Amino acid sequence: MAADGSAPFIPLSVPEIGGNEWAYIKECLDTNWVSTAGPFVERFELEFARKLGASHAVACQSGTAALHVALLVAGIGPGDEVLVPALTFVAPANAIRYADATPVLVDVEPKHAGIDLNLVEAFLREDCARAGARLVNRTSGRRVAGVMPVHLLGHPVDMDRLMALAEEFGLIVIEDATESLGATYKERHAGTIGHLGCFSFNGNKIMTTGGGGMIVTARADWAKRAKHLTNQAKVDPIEYDHDEIGYNYRLTNIQAAMGVAQLERLDAYVEAKRAIAARYADAFTDVPGLRSIPQANWARTNWWLYTVLIESAEFGIDSRALLRRLDAQRIQARPLWRPLHMGPPHRGERVLGGDVAKRFNAEGLSLPSSVGLAPEQQARVIEAVRSAARRD
Repeated sequence: MAADGSAPFIPLSVPEIGGNEWAYIKECLDTNWVSTAGPFVERFELEFARKLGASHAVACQSGTAALHVALLVAGIGPGDEVLVPALTFVAPANAIRYADATPVLVDVEPKHAGIDLNLVEAFLREDCARAGARLVNRTSGRRVAGVMPVHLLGHPVDMDRLMALAEEFGLIVIEDATESLGATYKERHAGTIGHLGCFSFNGNKIMTTGGGGMIVTARADWAKRAKHLTNQAKVDPIEYDHDEIGYNYRLTNIQAAMGVAQLERLDAYVEAKRAIAARYADAFTDVPGLRSIPQANWARTNWWLYTVLIESAEFGIDSRALLRRLDAQRIQARPLWRPLHMGPPHRGERVLGGDVAKRFNAEGLSLPSSVGLAPEQQARVIEAVRSAARRD
C-alpha cells in the first residue's frame, strides 16, 4: 500500500463517548456542582466498587496519584524497597520514589510480559534475610516492603503465585491495574486480588474521565485514610485543620459524572476490544516474523492495546521501520516503553535481569485499538501491516 497523506487518520486509542456522558455532565453544570464536591463522586466510587466486587473504592486525580496514595496507606516509605517490573510506563516507579521508597526493577517473563515471578522468588529467597518481622535486602540493608505488579497491556499477572510469595515473606501487593480494567484472573477482576489495586481513567484507557484514577481495597481503614490523604488531610469540615501532609488528589464531580456514564458501558467496551484483538490475531496468523502476546489459560485480558512483536530477519523490517510506514499511511502505532533501567530517572537502581524487557522494547509495536475502531479502519491497519512484511 502506498503512503497516502490524505487518508483519514487512525489514532492509537481514543475515548468512546456515546452514552449518558452529556446528560450527567449537564446535571453537574445545571446544579453548579462542578468541582471536587458533588454527588457523582461518591456514586462513581460506589458503582465502581460494586462492578468489580471490591469492598471500597476511592476516586483520585490520576492513576499515578492512586499508586502514590496506595503506597502511603500501606505504610511504605523511606528506607523501603518495592519490586516493580522493568518494562512498564514510568508511573509506578515514579510513585515509589514519591513515597521516598526505592524501586527494585524486575525483568518481565517472555510469554505474557508480566513481572517475572521466578526472578522475584529467587530475589526473596536468595538475596533477602529476615530481621525479626522485617525482610531485609542483604545488599542494601533496606526493608523489602512490597511488590507492585503491572497487568501490562491488560493481561493479568499470575496473582495466585504472587500472593503466596507475598504471604510467605510478609509483603504488601499493590496491583497496578491501570491498563487492565475489565480483565480477569480466574474469574476475579484484575486489581481486586492484591492488598490494594489502582486504576487509571486517562483518555487512552478503556474507559475515561478525561483524567482520573481509583484505589480499591478490602480494608475500610485504608480506604478511609486514602480518602483523607487525597483531601489534603483536612480533619474539620469548617476549620482549616490538617493532621498530616496531604495531597490535592481529588476527582471532580464533572469527571466522576463522566466516569459513571462510561462505567455503564464498560462490558460493551471490553467486548469491543476483544473483538478487535480477535480480528487482528486471525489476520496476522500467517505473517512471518510477526507474533502477538498470547493470553494465558487463567486470564481474560481486556486487550487494551493489541501489540505485535516484530522479528526483523523474518518480517523484513524492524518495528520502528514498520512504525514509520504506518505513520506515512496516517495510522498511529506506538512502541513499548523503554525499560526503566535504561532511562535517566531510574538508571542506577538495582535491576534483576533486564534482557527480556529490552527485547520487548525493541520488537513491540501497539496497533490502533480504540473501542470505536470501525471494521474498515481495522482492515486498513491489517493491510498496512501485511503489505509491509517481506513477500517471497
